[in-house]
Amino acid sequence: MQILFKIGFLEMGWIDILDIFLVSILLYELYRLVKGSVALRIILGGVAVFLIWWLVRALEMELLSTILGQFIGVGVLGALILFQQEIRKFLLVIGKANYLSNNRLWRVFSGNPNAKTNFDIDIFVEAALEMSASLTGALVVFAKSSELKFYTESGDHLDALASKRLILSIFNKYSPLHDGAMIVSKDGRITAVRCILPVSENHELPASLGLRHRSAIGLTEVSDAIVMVVSEETGQISLVKSGHILRDLNAKQLKSKLLYYLTHEDEDYESDEPDLPNLTQDKEIKLK
Repeated sequence: MQILFKIGFLEMGWIDILDIFLVSILLYELYRLVKGSVALRIILGGVAVFLIWWLVRALEMELLSTILGQFIGVGVLGALILFQQEIRKFLLVIGKANYLSNNRLWRVFSGNPNAKTNFDIDIFVEAALEMSASLTGALVVFAKSSELKFYTESGDHLDALASKRLILSIFNKYSPLHDGAMIVSKDGRITAVRCILPVSENHELPASLGLRHRSAIGLTEVSDAIVMVVSEETGQISLVKSGHILRDLNAKQLKSKLLYYLTHEDEDYESDEPDLPNLTQDKEIKLK
């Protein structure tokens, strides 16, 4: 290994620098994952126990060192038990996207730099506007690279061609299927209704967001799906994508944003998203 420089007795090479860089990224992503949750306090508690154990060993306090050493010895197993939800969420975040299809270079060579919708989004826009006017709550999930099979299995399988009247009838408050989310496949078919979505555990969410909005955010944190929400209390229409929620959209904004989200990948969405008229900053909440 080629040595670049020395720090005392330490010899640093390119591999060492790359190793430190990757570990730094891993620690940063771990911090982002547990930030604002109870898991962060548990980690700090574990670090405190380790430091106390190290101190009592240095002071040769045998009894206390032995007791604390038992906790340290089962640290890995205890972490797997205590952080099973965080570990599951971390693995879901890693595998949430189809990286080959999201790669810009791959899409250029395959002749498909941006995907196209295979269905008429006007059906969903018109249905959302009508539900908004009648204060009918709705939660519509548009699948992208993932078919969201885990969540479709939590509801009732439908597999029907989408239409405005069908959407309105499903979300009618007297319908037995209105509670939960509707999942729409990439070809515009309604695959399942009354589906259960994961609720976001982000403690930075404003109190004005109800369970329907928190479920929409929770799903987009672990998948690349787009979720449309119609508030039952205010009638406001929102779109959620990758932890970003855009609220109080009118008809033109809803159609433009939904079409853009469905036809652009994550990196395109972040880099060259067009500005829409009459879209104020207070309508968009970016959640980290």
